[in-house]
Amino acid sequence: MLDLYSWATPNGHKVHIMLEELGVPWQVHPVDIGAGEQFHPDFLAISPNNKIPVLVDSDPVGSEGAEPFAIFESGAILHYLACKYDRFFPHDARAQSRVMQWLMFQMAGLGPMLGQTHHFRVFAPEKVPYAIERYSTESRRLYGVMNSRLEQSQWLAGPAYSIADIAAFPWIRSHEKQGIDLADFPHVQSWFDEIAARPAVKSGVKTLSK
Repeated sequence: MLDLYSWATPNGHKVHIMLEELGVPWQVHPVDIGAGEQFHPDFLAISPNNKIPVLVDSDPVGSEGAEPFAIFESGAILHYLACKYDRFFPHDARAQSRVMQWLMFQMAGLGPMLGQTHHFRVFAPEKVPYAIERYSTESRRLYGVMNSRLEQSQWLAGPAYSIADIAAFPWIRSHEKQGIDLADFPHVQSWFDEIAARPAVKSGVKTLSK
């Protein structure tokens, strides 16, 4: 069994979507980050950085009879699941590298920058014009990077839908709150619409959502 400790955030939805795409048995355990449940000692035992999501695999890869294996960091979870079930991750070394490059683009740039933009535009207790301008400008640049890539390729890492697309998609769902009009990035718009229409994606983003 796969147990996922999660919440309805972009990083949580990445893994919800992946598990729905795989069609494997899994169960979700809500971790209410608004109530501070991510700081509970039991959760910290499997998530040293007190962040969701965390996957616990009671039947880990290549370890029959082993203790359950916990994986934190959403990108690492996607990679683990892709390798375990041989889905959404290619076999060729160069193709694998392309997927990992775009996965790291999401983890190191797209997610953090869009998250900061969303925070300062929507949630910050006071408006900080410098922060709003700084992060909004960087967010538009990153959308531009994606748009240029998707002008050349159907999917971020090449001809096949992969964990790189699964990782990036949930962050684009909040584009309006980031001050982004997808009409300005037509190739991102087409990519986004194609992913949003997938049945597993529709199901995944409903997980833990109110």
